Amino acid sequence: MKYRSNGKLMLTGEYLALDNALVLALPTKFGQSLEVKFKEGKGILSWNSFTNENRNWFYLSLKIDEFKILETSDIKIATTLIKILKSANTISSNKMNNNLDYSISTALEFPQDWGLGSSSTLISNIALWFQIDALQLHFSVFNGSGYDVACGSSFTGISYLINHKKPIVKPIDFNPHFSNSIYFVHLNQKQNSYNEIKNYKQNLNVSQLGKAVEAVSKITEKIISVESLSEFENLLNQHEKITATILKRKTIKELLFNDYTKGIVKSLGAWGGDFVLVTGNETDIDYFKKKGYKTIVPYSDMIL
Repeated sequence: MKYRSNGKLMLTGEYLALDNALVLALPTKFGQSLEVKFKEGKGILSWNSFTNENRNWFYLSLKIDEFKILETSDIKIATTLIKILKSANTISSNKMNNNLDYSISTALEFPQDWGLGSSSTLISNIALWFQIDALQLHFSVFNGSGYDVACGSSFTGISYLINHKKPIVKPIDFNPHFSNSIYFVHLNQKQNSYNEIKNYKQNLNVSQLGKAVEAVSKITEKIISVESLSEFENLLNQHEKITATILKRKTIKELLFNDYTKGIVKSLGAWGGDFVLVTGNETDIDYFKKKGYKTIVPYSDMIL
């Protein structure tokens, strides 16, 4: 059996999604697959994870009945994976069989440092395997908003909102006619989402949180139906300023691209790494190449 889930990019609502802001997120053409093979045996699970270049970057062997590690290449990753598998096995009526041996392999379709959701696509795929709700599995293990997991099984953009601790996911037909002016530029480093969540909660500017959540939610609503590039840029600039105030940090444009005048630069997801969204034409985007940012993906090549 083989399963596949889409990666994600969060267009609006980063950080504030954790405090009930409305999010606009987009599934990507790049994702991750998971293949499950089994046969009669002694209850051993063998797990191998492969990069987009088919390099085996992680392996684990464990005894299913006790979830006991027999061998692994990375104890920290193995511990997290076992936590996910234990939770899935507990939630599901489709449990693993102690009289079978399982051979599991995962394969990324994007470089690991792109930050498109290696963890969220894993959660989504494991949920498909165990025939359980992916968001239920996510919340049983992690403390993120879960928007990324929701993107895993979506083939359109989504709006995402945590309301009274329950996620509300709605499909959004987001296909702006100016999408040929939107590019995604990789910052040549990966950001750790879980560390960023921790830092956000520790350094949060609480006094302005309520107003910020309301303002970002309104911006998200407007962007969903935006009709012009200039309006889109204006709304995203407003979003950056609001988030910068809450985080008590400078925007990525102020830090790295202050002399870019042809369009806007907006962080996507955790600030300081992974991809940023930029606007401009093909010639304008040469600015980023000259600064050493070689991974630049047009909207049509990135978004599903």
